[in-house]
Amino acid sequence: MTLALRILSPFILAARRGARSGRRPGPPGGRARSRRVPGTLLAAALLAFAQAHGGNAAPPIAVVVGHHQAPVSQLAPSLVLGIFGRKRQLWDDRSPIVAVNLPAAHPLRRDFSLWLFKRTPEEMQDYWNDQYFHGVLPPPVLGSEEAVLRFVASTAGSIGYVSACSVDKRVDVVALVQSPDGWAPCPH
Repeated sequence: MTLALRILSPFILAARRGARSGRRPGPPGGRARSRRVPGTLLAAALLAFAQAHGGNAAPPIAVVVGHHQAPVSQLAPSLVLGIFGRKRQLWDDRSPIVAVNLPAAHPLRRDFSLWLFKRTPEEMQDYWNDQYFHGVLPPPVLGSEEAVLRFVASTAGSIGYVSACSVDKRVDVVALVQSPDGWAPCPH
């Protein structure tokens, strides 16, 4: 567990206790899924934390799935790496994962790529060229955070990333990424 998630754990637990959504039926085999933290509650907790510990940093990046559409409530960094590196292409319930990226020049894409792959999007080009010859294409690129939110909210099994400031009730947050410079409040 990262330091940021350990610090935010009380906020996350409080948000989970206050969540109205009940347990949903699990996949075949009887395994029940855990409750989800509504995206707006988690974003509010993040913003409160950021305002208390702000600085010259950027807001965190939220890895999001459609509200009640993906069979997960949290993802470990290793799973996020597998999904966005296209090494993992199915959810646990065997449904396809549809990962989407922001444009290579977008600041969130740069921060996300540095956190996840330890490389810039430009440095990832050799990786994707190699993957292409194995029949694996990079995640499709959407032009804006709003486009990512709309796509993820309307496409079953999809996953993307946006600024935590952009999270709304259409999506659920499954992972948080701290920018290299730390946490900061949203500009509005």
